[in-house]
Amino acid sequence: MTRQRVVIIGGGAIGSAVAYWLTADPAFVGEVVVVERDPGYAMASSALSASSIRQQFSSPVNIEIGRFGIGFLRTLGERLRVEGEPPPEIGLVEPGYLYLATPAGMETLRANHAVQRAHGADVVLLTPAELRERFPWLDVEGLAGGSLGLSGEGWFDGYGLLRAFRAKAIAQGARYLKAEAVGLVRGRERIEAVRLADGGTLACDAVVNAAGPWAARIAAMAEVDLPVRARARSVFVLSCPERLPGCPLLIDPSGFWLRPEGQHFITGAPPRPGEDLDDLPLEPDHGLFEEVIWPALAARVPAFERLKVVNAWAGYYEMNVFDHNGIVGPHPEIRNLYFANGFSGHGIQQSPAVGRGIAELVVHGRYRTLDLSPLGLERILRGEPLIERNVI
Repeated sequence: MTRQRVVIIGGGAIGSAVAYWLTADPAFVGEVVVVERDPGYAMASSALSASSIRQQFSSPVNIEIGRFGIGFLRTLGERLRVEGEPPPEIGLVEPGYLYLATPAGMETLRANHAVQRAHGADVVLLTPAELRERFPWLDVEGLAGGSLGLSGEGWFDGYGLLRAFRAKAIAQGARYLKAEAVGLVRGRERIEAVRLADGGTLACDAVVNAAGPWAARIAAMAEVDLPVRARARSVFVLSCPERLPGCPLLIDPSGFWLRPEGQHFITGAPPRPGEDLDDLPLEPDHGLFEEVIWPALAARVPAFERLKVVNAWAGYYEMNVFDHNGIVGPHPEIRNLYFANGFSGHGIQQSPAVGRGIAELVVHGRYRTLDLSPLGLERILRGEPLIERNVI
């Protein structure tokens, strides 16, 4: 067997998942080096994510990724347990996602539901009367129905998942290096080395771009134009005087989302038109909450008329501005350069499947389990977007 050195740029959930799967594969012979400039993960999307998982996508590949992901998270304690340590805990709960639809959106909801059911997702369509019966705290005025995940959807501790991937990868032999990648040494059809900010270089047999919101900068070092941008998203922590029995992760037609978080709730929404700019400071947009989220939230859930904001934070989506889907796989010409980028808010939940897929490509030269080729860079080079209707 030929020994390889694989350099992974970015040690967040995606990069650490790749490191875990590589070092877990008996066919891999060599060294895995993870280059991470922020080992405290102060700005990492993995640490600042709302950390949810779902199967309610409209594209089959994303549904299958979600199905694998929930199975992985359910068995994470044993999969990622490090010998001599207690099994990692990520607090996974599965109350489901609830997508609400107006009459104008109901046709899309039905079409998505048919695809989801065809691929094994445990989801059900509910009428307004059924919504009112199941969730009496919900105002169903203006709704034509909703789609509820009955199992396989919920939320968890995303930073806990990152730490568990990282710890297991290290226990299996991966090396984490506190350093910043500042250049790629490119040969004709391959990357030969990674340049570091301290002046050193890492010779490599394969490079994985797992740099999250900063993935485009890494790609540009290889003269690749990657349509990934850092887009700030605000999350607000709310106190509500009433309990909301059975509350799932709610997605309203107005754009806001809401879910329980311990004794509180968290909520967010896309920025207002014209304000979703690149590389904004990671500061919560309180104007967005006051002017957009709160009025819509109080109309849909009247109990939130008396809410109190108790905390807030902001994190980056690594937004794929081409089609809002992940970019996964090798470059068609630079064959040892792999991408795992642009998940547009879905990276933490897709990390188990994407990490496995990239590891299979590096070690075996092909996907062996779940075919992630619909997410390949080639679609972007051809100008053919992969349409995903369920983007939050």
